[in-house]
Amino acid sequence: MKKLALCVALALAAGGAYAKDWTTIRFGTDASYAPFESKAPDGKLVGFDIDLGNEICKRLNAKCVWVEQDFDGMIPGLKAKKFDGALSALTITPQREQQIAFSAKLFNTPTRLVAKKGSPLQPTIASLQGKTVGVEQGSIQETYAKENWAPKGINVIPYQNQDQVYLDLQSGRLDAALQDEVQANLGFLKTPRGAGFAFAGQEIPTGAAAIGLRKEDADLKAKIDKTIADMIQDGTYKKIESKYFDFDVYGG
Repeated sequence: MKKLALCVALALAAGGAYAKDWTTIRFGTDASYAPFESKAPDGKLVGFDIDLGNEICKRLNAKCVWVEQDFDGMIPGLKAKKFDGALSALTITPQREQQIAFSAKLFNTPTRLVAKKGSPLQPTIASLQGKTVGVEQGSIQETYAKENWAPKGINVIPYQNQDQVYLDLQSGRLDAALQDEVQANLGFLKTPRGAGFAFAGQEIPTGAAAIGLRKEDADLKAKIDKTIADMIQDGTYKKIESKYFDFDVYGG
């Protein structure tokens, strides 16, 4: 009985040691996805996700630490405890939910194809057969294109980050790029490097984005979910949103 009591005591002590007070929250982000997350000329991380994360930390009286991570390493990095949350326009999918938990929704993330202005390309198998489409590695766009297009004769090329996709699109090595609609519009088409390009076809509904969290950190999820709800309720979310968008990215 004494041995059993000692084991229980040690287990409780270990559990207590593991339960964090969350005075520091580390967010992983891929800073190649303006206006959600990118780097200012001075090297500072900026963007909608960055502002949301900083506000969440502020309300939880926690220090925010940002850890840069290529997008395809976001979930492995989270699970390896390189950071506590993946805050990088991460869309909720059933496949990802098998591995990690998600916070309450942050915004909607429809997908669009981008090609040269005047291109007849559409986000359909018939239109893209024999063409080459660039996607960000680890993104829902990569999953969509590889599952739906690659088996039908469409060449899908994954890149380490979104900036690399756009570089090859500009150089003509790609016929089109598939990515988040808002990111493509504000982070590429409305910038000098996006001159000569436009959306091709209609959007592809792909779901909502949230903060990726470890399943065992249920206490952190509860804190973040409440904070997100409070920010929406008191108008802070709208205030931050208006810095980057002239439309509602949250949706219904």
